[in-house]
Amino acid sequence: MPQSLWEEVTRKRSDIRNIHKELDRKVGSSECQQSCQEGEGHEARVSETEEKLDVTVGSMWIMAGKVKWVTDIEKSVLINNFEKRGWVQVAENEDWNFYWMSVQTIRNVFSVETGYRLSDDQIVNHFPNHYELTRKDLMVKNIKRYRKELEKEGSPLAEKDENGKYLYLDFVPVTYMLPADYNLFVEEFRKNPSSTWIMKPCGKAQGKGIFLINKLSQIKKWSRDSKTSSFVSQSTKEAYVISLYINNPLLIGGKKFDLRLYVLVSTYRPLRCYMYKLGFCRFCTVKYTRSTSELDNMFVHLTNVAIQKHGEDYNHIHGGKWTVSNLRLYLESTRGKEVTNKLFDEIHWIIVQSLKAVAPVMNNDKHCFECYGYDIIIDDKLKPWLIEVNASPSLSSSTASDRVLKYGLVSDTLNIAVPGGMVPDCRWNKSPPKEVLGNYEIFNVMLCINIIADVDCERLPCPNDNVKTI
Repeated sequence: MPQSLWEEVTRKRSDIRNIHKELDRKVGSSECQQSCQEGEGHEARVSETEEKLDVTVGSMWIMAGKVKWVTDIEKSVLINNFEKRGWVQVAENEDWNFYWMSVQTIRNVFSVETGYRLSDDQIVNHFPNHYELTRKDLMVKNIKRYRKELEKEGSPLAEKDENGKYLYLDFVPVTYMLPADYNLFVEEFRKNPSSTWIMKPCGKAQGKGIFLINKLSQIKKWSRDSKTSSFVSQSTKEAYVISLYINNPLLIGGKKFDLRLYVLVSTYRPLRCYMYKLGFCRFCTVKYTRSTSELDNMFVHLTNVAIQKHGEDYNHIHGGKWTVSNLRLYLESTRGKEVTNKLFDEIHWIIVQSLKAVAPVMNNDKHCFECYGYDIIIDDKLKPWLIEVNASPSLSSSTASDRVLKYGLVSDTLNIAVPGGMVPDCRWNKSPPKEVLGNYEIFNVMLCINIIADVDCERLPCPNDNVKTI
């Protein structure tokens, strides 16, 4: 029994005896005897009350051994998983062990103003500054810094071709921050004035505020429209990223799609991450075209379910989704198994490198883990591109199979984050056995770069296959 609980029980027992002794003293022993069984006095009442206390203690002991959970995200795939484990729901202002919270709440938990300190038996589902990876502008900034650092170190990973492009780290489309990098963007745009670019607000999700442009005048119009008054400073204007649009996406059935993949990180230093095998593809409802007249048609260009579900051709049965395993079978039959394996190896490489890029700046709090939603687009040359990383991938279910997938995702995540479903202890650095990983597989984060063709592996660190962390 926990020390604090034992102390509370002992204190209650002592209080009971003191109350009855005080009653005997005030009422008098003869009157006290008449209210109790003959010859037992206050001892009988003490015994009876202690029996009731023992029942209470039993309940307290059961509660003490179970995980007490809180969430501010009312999703059935979460709550059903908690209840299945026999965990106990408590209020936010009570003692809790596990809190699955929104990104807004995590800011409050770790803010300087709040001054909240997590104890060793408490864990949460976000790292304090997860936005270093999940905010669009900061992700790009950290990847650029990572490239420069490797280049400075003379690492072969930072090698470039004759055109100045990174051979092994060119997995994010050319991107600038607006309004800060406007002049740099204009310079790049004028090199290829026929190119198409996509603009996204840094702090929004689900396709909100996204639009495509192919003329500089459209940027100037956006800049004018975004000014609420002439007194608004550049620093207070909403930040956007503008990226070169992947205008040659791989199409299936003539439609554009992207991949949503789930990655769990239990610690950044050392980096320990897991890839979920059951991701899915999200398809547009309208066939893809490069026609400039369709630049404003988001049913052609954006794969977000939040947008596509409003389309006339949206299918509510399959939700416009394919499993990753179906995609793999399709590619193996149309492009070959070797090419398909190489593609998925490169996707894994991208994920690992993006995590390594943010690891030095991430607050590696021992109370935290995080399940990220990676969005990947594949072009018609089977080159994968990292589009963005989501801190709170949707747990809503658009179809029955979607619900099954997300319920399993949460279940497998909890099995790793809370080993054995027991009250967590952050002082113990747990590494769960393979049997509990479910559909997760642990990354070899020192993966040899021979997954990418034409690389001399002798020039790169290449550990044996048993190494799982760095």
